[in-house]
Amino acid sequence: MTTDASLPEPPASVSKHSKRDVFLSLWMPAGASGLANGMVAPVLPALAKSFDVSIGPASLVFVLQMAGSAVGTLPTGFMIDKFGRRSVLVMGPLITAGAAFMTAFAGSFNEVLFWRFVGGWGQQMWALSRLTVIAESSSAQRGRQVTGMLSAQRTGALLGPAVGGFVAVAWGLQVPFIIQGFVLLVGVLPSVLVIKNAPAHKHTGSEPETKLTWRTFLVSPIPAVFSAQFIVNVARGGVENGGVLFLYGAYAYNADPVSLGLLSSVMAGGGIPIALVAGYVMDTRGRKWTIVPGTMVLAVALMYMAATSFASLPYSGFVAAFVLTHIGVSMMLGAWQTVGTDVAPPMGRGTFFGVSRLVSHTGRLSSPGSFALFSEFASFGAAFTFLAMASLLSGGLVFFCIKETLGLREEKPTAPISKP
Repeated sequence: MTTDASLPEPPASVSKHSKRDVFLSLWMPAGASGLANGMVAPVLPALAKSFDVSIGPASLVFVLQMAGSAVGTLPTGFMIDKFGRRSVLVMGPLITAGAAFMTAFAGSFNEVLFWRFVGGWGQQMWALSRLTVIAESSSAQRGRQVTGMLSAQRTGALLGPAVGGFVAVAWGLQVPFIIQGFVLLVGVLPSVLVIKNAPAHKHTGSEPETKLTWRTFLVSPIPAVFSAQFIVNVARGGVENGGVLFLYGAYAYNADPVSLGLLSSVMAGGGIPIALVAGYVMDTRGRKWTIVPGTMVLAVALMYMAATSFASLPYSGFVAAFVLTHIGVSMMLGAWQTVGTDVAPPMGRGTFFGVSRLVSHTGRLSSPGSFALFSEFASFGAAFTFLAMASLLSGGLVFFCIKETLGLREEKPTAPISKP
């Protein structure tokens, strides 16, 4: 696994001004988003219960948010290419904040579901527009920018549930949603000041004037990237943040929610430095240096989890496999978004990221479904084996079919963050 000798060297230092702008337009809004969304996560089941609905319909408060995020991928990409990244980047948190305020004052459960869908769409708008801005930075900065953004978001998400739960108990179920809206509004304000609203791509004369067409998505390495991206999300989509691991722990080991939640929180916090190191490795050595080992570690962890079922290993074996799974996931945190910023066609980055995110969401949504089918008709061990094979296949595709993307389509940076 080597990188091209002609690849540009990463910058020796980043200016104080640039660091400040990255913090204001990237880390701060990401942290605010994670905090705001984390605050309402433990409150949503209680809010659904207050409308006297059973557990089946109540689960829709999470499903509709994911659906809104998935449905919003392609329209958001088109909007970025047409109206510019800054407009969409600001509109996203405004829409999500508005949906949070409306959720607080919803008069029926159907209203709650509608605003959850709208909020998911708004979150997608922020995510895609932010990736478009990162794609215009130097290739040697993108890995750290993406992993830094996601780590800040994860930090906020770790703090949010405790804050939201306390606020809900002290002042009522509606208050966390009101606070969520204000946190999102405050978090997006710096982006208004430091992000320049420019089209995603300007013709410089150094390349033929072209427009994005659907045939562009058939140009190497995009098909292989999308294929590997879909498959790896089948592998990790169900296990991220606990996911189906919680289900397995509860059914196979009678693990209580407190121990599972504590285990997940510890691993989420421990995964942040792993992700930050991975971002540095991606920018200095190459993207493959984190993706391929990450998929291999995840595959080994999932096979170990399968072994806990096949061999009836004790709870300590489940904990060890849980920890190893989260290490593998953390090694790849932001890696696929970084690859996307490398291969995105300059003449239509917004549309490209819309398609890319749709591929990811489809893989993520199919992960718990496939796990449920294997668990129901075979066994937990068979389900984890299937996920492990998906992770191995994804790593093999990256290793054998995708050339290193660090430095690919390197343009003269428009600066990752530009003042208006």
